[in-house]
Order: sequence, then C-alpha cells, then structure tokens
Amino acid sequence: MAPREFLRPYVAAFASRFLQMLQYRTAAYAGFATQCWWGGIKVMVLAAFYSSTAAADAPMTLAQAITYTWLAQGLLALLPWLGDPEVALSVRTGAVAYDRLRPVNVYALWFARSAGWIAARVLPRVALMVAFAAVALPLAGLSDWAWQPPPNVAAGAAFVVSSLLALLLSTSLVMLLNIAAASALNERGINALAAPVVIVFSGNLLPLVLLPDAWQPLLLLQPLAGVMDIPARLYFGQLAGAGALAAIGLQCIWIALVVAIGHASMTRTMRRLEVQGG
Repeated sequence: MAPREFLRPYVAAFASRFLQMLQYRTAAYAGFATQCWWGGIKVMVLAAFYSSTAAADAPMTLAQAITYTWLAQGLLALLPWLGDPEVALSVRTGAVAYDRLRPVNVYALWFARSAGWIAARVLPRVALMVAFAAVALPLAGLSDWAWQPPPNVAAGAAFVVSSLLALLLSTSLVMLLNIAAASALNERGINALAAPVVIVFSGNLLPLVLLPDAWQPLLLLQPLAGVMDIPARLYFGQLAGAGALAAIGLQCIWIALVVAIGHASMTRTMRRLEVQGG
C-alpha cells in the first residue's frame, strides 16, 4: 500500500476532528477570557515576588517571567490533563466496538483524533492571547506587562519546532489517559489524578526554573517539561545551540517512548475490553 493511501484515514480523522472543534467559538472566547483573568493574577504575583530581595538571583528576568505566564496561558489547552472526551463517550456507550472493527490501527486513529482535538483548542486561544498580550497591552501603554518577542530568529524558529513536538508529546500522553479510561470504563478518576500533576510539572503553575535548584535536572528530564517548559526556554533563548538540539532531541525521545508504551497498552486493553451492553 502506498504511504499516501496508508495515511489517508488518519489524516481524514485529524482534519475532521480539527474542523469540528473549530466550530466551538464561544468556548474559545470563554476560555480566552478566563485565561486572561488568571494570567493577570499570576503576573501580579510575579511582580510582587520580583520586587522583593528574594528574587535578586532569580534565573529569569521579570519580563521573561511575564512572557512565560502569557505563553503558558495561551498554550493551556495543550496540556495533557484530561483524556479525549470523544473516546470516553465511545467507551461509555459501547461505540468503541466500531473502532475495533475498522481496518485501521486503532491507536493511530485515536491519536489522530486527539491531536486534532488538541490543536483546534490551542490555535484560536494562542492567536487571541497574542493579540491581547503582545499587541493590545503595548498599545495601551502597558509594555512592561506584555508578551515580549523572542530575542532572535533562531529562538523563534526553535520554539516553533519544539511546539509542534509538544503537540505530539501531549497527544501521546493524552493517549495514555484514553487507554486508562477504556480499561476502567470511566475517565473521571484518571483525569482527576492527572490534572494537578500536569499543571505543576509542565511549568504552567510556575516556571520550572524558579523551583529549587536541586530539582532542576529531574524537572528538565521528565516528559511534562517537553509540553510547556522546554518550548518556553527555547523561546527565551535560554537553551541555544547544542542545548537547544539536546532539548528537542529529548522531546523526540519521550514521544517515541510514550507512543511505544501507549501502543502496547492499547493492544492489551483492546484484547481484554468488554463492550458495555455486550
């Protein structure tokens, strides 16, 4: 089978889910307003922290911390803190049986759908956040509170590449939640456990570089850093040259590892799955 023919059902699944989710404009606007509110609160907390003597040796400037905050708020929907609700619904209703009968790889099909779901939620909110924090705030005379551009073109390009890898890494982690939901026949428990872990260790709650120095090696190596913190460090140019290549390579390693674990778990789960009502 030609590669194009092989990929066609997965590309179609991604495009279909992506276009479907783009229709929920009200949800995007509501999420954007909420993220602006929480972003403003976090910026004020950071400003208070940096005004104290405790921040004299901070590893990032206040401007970088503020930009990190807006970046984190814009990419909030990228975080793998809950499974795909469409998968959870199909498990509860028994519609998952249809996926088992399709002449495709079920893991790849769910992966494509989840990737489209995540991408369609992230892109509108990032665009709105850039318009607000990078354009509107400077025009309003609040440049000190605004989203600052990357220091150079290389940092911006590295951020774009890393963000695309972050989407794949996030989707692979969401797939683990999907598989857990299929195994347990309910997604609520795993989602409740995943949310606080993801928020803290991705760097969304606080930039990971501001956490204790003794934790830094492990914080950078763990997979959730590749979803938010590594792209942010590349954006600021804190990781450049060999460091940037190593960080992007780390994202690729985690994607391959998590996908391999997910695929093996999916095969075992589908083999043992009992469809509700059957």
